[in-house]
Amino acid sequence: MDLALFDLDETLICEDTASLWLLWLVSQGYADDAIVRQDEALMQRYYQGTLQMEEYMDTLLAPIAGKATLTVDGWVRRFIQRDILPRVYPAALARLQFHQQRGDTLLVISANGDHLVSPIARQLGAHGALAIGMEVVNDCYTGKTQGTFTYQQGKVARLREWQAQHPELRFNHIWAYSDSHNDLPMLALADFPHAINPDAALEQQALSRGWPVWRWTK
Repeated sequence: MDLALFDLDETLICEDTASLWLLWLVSQGYADDAIVRQDEALMQRYYQGTLQMEEYMDTLLAPIAGKATLTVDGWVRRFIQRDILPRVYPAALARLQFHQQRGDTLLVISANGDHLVSPIARQLGAHGALAIGMEVVNDCYTGKTQGTFTYQQGKVARLREWQAQHPELRFNHIWAYSDSHNDLPMLALADFPHAINPDAALEQQALSRGWPVWRWTK
């Protein structure tokens, strides 16, 4: 049995989950449209590799601070059906099925909040998800994060934590799929790394290291 690691945004789906989520919240009247402009500015820094994730998560979580987890769960279910599933790459579904048929363990690892990533991973048939943890007090989101951020080297750290929590699982090989240079640590860890629609920095690294570069279209 192997382990297959999938980034989410612009790897499994053709856009950014958090940005879509904020647009959905605005469309439903749950957030002010000013948050979309904040997100656009922060995403520019993400693509440049200069984003401070703490700052980004403060923006992302502000609309759900103080909201009951059950309420947000309901919002997320509607959001996934409307805005995520229609954006999944057909080739991504085929690759997920490839690993499922092999009997591999599939994990989605994303630098997004767990309130979004885990239910998306379940919808896609993954066995689990590693994402940024949300603090919950009295069944309500506080708007704060907890644990190691699944961003850059943090994805590897969280994966090691997950492996330590599951000593019963033994993997022959690790496969990894991502579009972003921010995931170079995760890709370098894998026996079979794949660059999916890579940004310029990742494409350069993939070509120099002999990694497959795949172009997935919607």
